[in-house]
Amino acid sequence: MNQQHNWWKTHYFFLGKPVHLTPNWQHIRNTAKSSLSPQAQLKLEWIIFYHTQAKGHVTQTAVHFGITRKTVHKWLKRYEIHGLNGLEESSRAPRQVRTRTISLEERRRVRQLRLAYPRYGKLKLIQLYSRFYHTPMSSWHIQKVIEEDHLYPDKVKANRLRKKSVQARIHQRKRITTLFKEHKVNWLWHVDTVILTLPSGGYRYLLTAIDEVSKLSFARLYTTHSSRNAKDFLDRLIFLTNHELRNLHSDNGSEFKMEFEDACRQMQIPQWYSRVHTPKDNAVLERFNRTIQEEFVEVSEADPLFPEDFNQALTDWLIEYNFNRPHQTLAYKTPIEYLNAYYHEVLPMSSSPT
Repeated sequence: MNQQHNWWKTHYFFLGKPVHLTPNWQHIRNTAKSSLSPQAQLKLEWIIFYHTQAKGHVTQTAVHFGITRKTVHKWLKRYEIHGLNGLEESSRAPRQVRTRTISLEERRRVRQLRLAYPRYGKLKLIQLYSRFYHTPMSSWHIQKVIEEDHLYPDKVKANRLRKKSVQARIHQRKRITTLFKEHKVNWLWHVDTVILTLPSGGYRYLLTAIDEVSKLSFARLYTTHSSRNAKDFLDRLIFLTNHELRNLHSDNGSEFKMEFEDACRQMQIPQWYSRVHTPKDNAVLERFNRTIQEEFVEVSEADPLFPEDFNQALTDWLIEYNFNRPHQTLAYKTPIEYLNAYYHEVLPMSSSPT
């Protein structure tokens, strides 16, 4: 069991402290914590494992972390040439970004035309612009000037139509009620945010996740309610599930938009959303949220004011939850026991990745 716990802690909290590190590697890891992004620190974990536990075996490193041999070779070479800084991803943003070419004078002319003819649409304004100023103007530029300067004859109606358009986009989201749920481990993970109020004022944000079938659970505390932190949480969840996560379910919170949505698209993970004001759509995770608050947050000495210490204590509690706590819905097995039985049944010639 101790060996299983060590595996879980190294993989589950992959920026923690692995056992039996030489002082040199420990110093490198400590330096990376204060200077590298979480993604680069993860790549350092690959390199540390390669040089220590894997004893220079690329295949063992690749299998252990669920990545390709090519990826291991790539980052080993980057680290050898550039050191820690070489582990950061190079920016993929285009060197030349398109900018609006409309000038201040063109903007002034469009404003004058719109104010003179407030009921004319952009296609009519194009003709007037060409007639008066003897130069072409695109409908896109005219539309942007109207939107940015709020040049609407009825601003109340325009705001109402804009809100209606936003609501229509929300309703176009794929709802969890339309997903066919297969009884497979990692087929569907639920994610959510629990807001913790600090006694001294302010908030902390506890992101939580649970597998629909195995009830394997994960959680991490953050200081801000941002899509960037939600993306970091997703990266850790993908790592925990050995890149086997197939569908992701959340509510309509802002933290699950922007960078989080971009990450899901890049990894081709479909997002499914709860219906508005319908917590029963995420009943499995709602129950886990209650458990983590009653059995950890409310009784632990860990203070959410200090996220690093809190997350270390949280990792210990999650180990207990996943390895030792029986679950009624699993016929009183633990999630790890269930996973071992599941993978033995599905893949009898392979060991469980968890």
